Amino acid sequence: MIVPPGGTIGILGGGQLGRMLAMAAARLGYRAHIYAPGASGPASEVAAHWTQGAYDDEALLARFADAVDVVTYEFENVDPRAVARVGERVAVHPSPRSLEVSRYRPAEKTLVAELGGRTAPWAPVPDGRALAAALATVGTPAILKTTLFGYDGKGQARIDDDDAGASAWAAIGAPATAGDQVPAILEGRVAFAAEFSVILCRATDGRSVVWDVPENVHRDGILATSTVPSGEAVQRLIPDAVAMTRAIADRLDHVGVLTAEYFATDDGPVFNEMAPRVHNSGHWTIEGAVTSQFENHVRAICGLPLGATSLAGRAATMENLIGDEAGRWPALLAEPDAKLHLYGKTVRPGRKMGHVTRVGR
Repeated sequence: MIVPPGGTIGILGGGQLGRMLAMAAARLGYRAHIYAPGASGPASEVAAHWTQGAYDDEALLARFADAVDVVTYEFENVDPRAVARVGERVAVHPSPRSLEVSRYRPAEKTLVAELGGRTAPWAPVPDGRALAAALATVGTPAILKTTLFGYDGKGQARIDDDDAGASAWAAIGAPATAGDQVPAILEGRVAFAAEFSVILCRATDGRSVVWDVPENVHRDGILATSTVPSGEAVQRLIPDAVAMTRAIADRLDHVGVLTAEYFATDDGPVFNEMAPRVHNSGHWTIEGAVTSQFENHVRAICGLPLGATSLAGRAATMENLIGDEAGRWPALLAEPDAKLHLYGKTVRPGRKMGHVTRVGR
């Protein structure tokens, strides 16, 4: 199905990713209609319509679905059941299946293993009492993670020895139950030379494009910078990582942007996690690529041809502005080649307030 320009794109979630999707959609002549629990958000300033509603409000979700031509989502903490309900009335891309797998850590790791990829050693932790057995299996050092709702280093705790298990369990705040899903997993820590991500966009006909692979640097669990071209440790692993990401997208019949994060090791790429959406490590593509991740996501979900993903310059770097770093805006605007993006959010420590991109010519 093709949604021609002039149509309305429904977006579940109204954060900065929804904001940038709405801006890319507007450039192609589309309107954005946001559905989110809050009364406003970063996307509210650029969207044509905003519906405030809970993700379990079936009647309101139905009205939202009937008011748009296609639906997507900007983050994976949306209940898959809400996506499935909307999908009964209007096309939804990516599908609920992509959402179900990518938001639940055991499912994404199991999928990658089935496809022949490598992950860190891991074990499910159904409750605090099971942690000792998981530590015996995985060993230390390790990281204890909630299986749902983790991002930017949240819901994670490092374990350097067996004695730290109890405090780690308390630190992640894992729920007592996650329905039929275990609340936490234990992952062995991986020795790596660099972190990188493959950002792929897949069309409804199965064709896909990939951007230059950025090397990512994190600070306190939050992405600090993404740089292309990546360094030598990453470059040699790109073919295998791209092939794995394509295999994931094809297995899920994914439509839109899919991002997979990897560790660069001597033995090849080790899969870390994936996101069924546009991604922070791809923000550099707005100025640094011929077609941004946001525009190609809009093109894919609307059934349009995908745009070229080649570099617009010789190199590009994206720097996140965290917390009060957004106050650097006067100096950043004074840089001739810096492109500043502020999300209109209230400053809080550890919060992504914006980013700046620098493209080498």
